[in-house]
Amino acid sequence: MTVPALLPASPTSPVAASYARLAEVFPHLRIEEHVRGERLPRGAGWVGADELAAGGPDLDAFLAWDNAQVLRDYGTRARPDVVASFGLHRYAWPACLLVTVPWFLDRRVPRLPAGNVSFQRALGRMAVRVEEFACLPGDPAASLPGARVVADEDALRAEVRASLAEHFEAILDGFGSRMRRGRRALWGMATDEIVEGLWYVGALFGEERRAMDELDLLMPGTVKPYKPYAGAAGFRELPGTEGPDGAPRATRDRATCCFFYTLRPEDTCLTCPRTCDADRVRRLTAAA
Repeated sequence: MTVPALLPASPTSPVAASYARLAEVFPHLRIEEHVRGERLPRGAGWVGADELAAGGPDLDAFLAWDNAQVLRDYGTRARPDVVASFGLHRYAWPACLLVTVPWFLDRRVPRLPAGNVSFQRALGRMAVRVEEFACLPGDPAASLPGARVVADEDALRAEVRASLAEHFEAILDGFGSRMRRGRRALWGMATDEIVEGLWYVGALFGEERRAMDELDLLMPGTVKPYKPYAGAAGFRELPGTEGPDGAPRATRDRATCCFFYTLRPEDTCLTCPRTCDADRVRRLTAAA
């Protein structure tokens, strides 16, 4: 499938280089930037994050794709709350990267309220309008419009959590009406998407270990001031899965379950709390 050419980003965009690097290692997701005041794409498969947050007919249409995909691929219908869980995952995983990748690569944290993001999942594209971002002292981007300089790395991590919390507060309101989960479980899903998205692309960048270390600091737990997130990055070694360097592979236990087991009880995710360590070892060893 041919991916249409991206709109040119502003030459002074604080996140353009990060998004370009992400596209190099993960071409299934392309991010285009729009300038202040420019309308984000709608129609032709595009849906605004604010439209998903509204929880109305646009969310219904978005979830109809997931419902049809389950029926086509598995020959059965999923419960409506399971369909909503799949739909939330398929939006949240790339949406988290909009914030975590610029932070990880260039120590810049864009603020992206729901009204500043649009998604076209059939093409693997997102459109964003970055009007404000945080950075560290000494960053050349500190003189750009919308820059806000924070004191240190800890303050910048707080900006990452705040930016994502602002975005997902709205998104979870929309999806939450379709899911049989409380607020803690919904924020657990958001926590898992933040962690597992950057963990995955960190490995693509050749920096998996650094990504894990950064995520452990970003998501240390649920006590204040880390709420509303529910869970920690929680990486741990999995003995018996030694890689080429002789070190055990990493694993973690998700704060939540995506309910895929309701379609295939024998086929759970590697980090699912339902998957025991013995099964994780067996599957990772077989894959190696």
